[in-house]
Amino acid sequence: MHMARVIPFRGILYNTAKVSVDNVTAPPYDTITPKQRDLLYQKSPYNIIRIDLGKEMPDDTDNDNQYIRARNSLEQWHKEGIFIRDNKSFFYAYEIDYIVNSDRKVLKGILALVKIEDLGSGIYPHEATYSKPKTDRLNLIRACHANTSPIYSLYNSSEKTTSNILNSLAEEPLFSAKDLGGASHRLYRISDEQKIDSIMRELSDKSIFIADGHHRYEVALEFKKEMQQREIKEGQWNYVMMFLANMADEGITLLPTHRLVKGLNKNGILKKLESDFSIVHFDMDFDIIKTISREGSDTIGLYLGQEKGWYALKYIGDNSKDMHPALRELGVVVLHKQILKRDTEITEIAYEIDAEEAVKKVHKRDFDAAFFLNPTKVEDMERVALSNIRMLPKSTYFYPKLLNGMIINKFGE
Repeated sequence: MHMARVIPFRGILYNTAKVSVDNVTAPPYDTITPKQRDLLYQKSPYNIIRIDLGKEMPDDTDNDNQYIRARNSLEQWHKEGIFIRDNKSFFYAYEIDYIVNSDRKVLKGILALVKIEDLGSGIYPHEATYSKPKTDRLNLIRACHANTSPIYSLYNSSEKTTSNILNSLAEEPLFSAKDLGGASHRLYRISDEQKIDSIMRELSDKSIFIADGHHRYEVALEFKKEMQQREIKEGQWNYVMMFLANMADEGITLLPTHRLVKGLNKNGILKKLESDFSIVHFDMDFDIIKTISREGSDTIGLYLGQEKGWYALKYIGDNSKDMHPALRELGVVVLHKQILKRDTEITEIAYEIDAEEAVKKVHKRDFDAAFFLNPTKVEDMERVALSNIRMLPKSTYFYPKLLNGMIINKFGE
């Protein structure tokens, strides 16, 4: 059985003597709106957005485009001392101090390089991907020969060697930055040789599960194959930068991504579902999120607008025919396979993390209905991944998101 190979690396970090880290970091590329991108551009001429999600210009050519500009910025900022590359290989501790549902939590993990393997050989995906974002990320990695943002991944270890090292960090962080949601992101070097060895030893027999960054992983794998075809065997493109957190720790949060739909027949929907679902009606002043959370992971909330109130839908049908056992308990799978798939009138499905926002959108008649889900659990994700099946896109939403610009991994030298 393949196991992951995890090694330290020489990170490229912003020089805090020249820039304020708050002004140069950015959210992950796939969460940024065009308006946010403009604001990040204005924040600093050295914001990581100019490398990780550069703007297209009207007169772009094959020799001058956002990817070439990204490469040039990477080189130029290095020359100017905006970026400094560590002269030795380290693991980096990365922690995020955040508040979710009024609870304060700290997510802790390490930034490391992980040897790229075919998916299913020690590194497991859990979500399906789209091809369009992959082309963009592939162009970026070809131009920059760098990982400009870490992939968020998980491993499962009850011995908690790395977790204990992270919990006993005594020094001050290299720097910290706040994200748009107010969470604090802190970075530290782990330089002690014994600690580095202990981390490598602990992780050498662990499976790794991609939480966020499936596209980036598939692109890194693709790029490695391209380099092999050109017979460039060795090199850091055999590895990809990841943030690795232990599932056995407390700090990981998964939020549900609720679904909004257009084209749903409001009057006929309940009739259609009653043979396979137990349906309970609630008045408007009822907290549907709390209710479905109490009823279990396969219970789904439905909101059809003020006049009809809330419904809790619990699946009681026989889904053994066309569903893998690892997926049966998951509300998101039940919703797509047993509800949305049956309704051929649906014209659009949108995603919303914020339950109140979803309700507002139905009120404003932007959508006909909102379906509310419980969050997928980390252990569900692990079970699905190890069964070598993939959930639908947006089945999981890991919170908070890692910040880009905390560290870069450059190939070569």
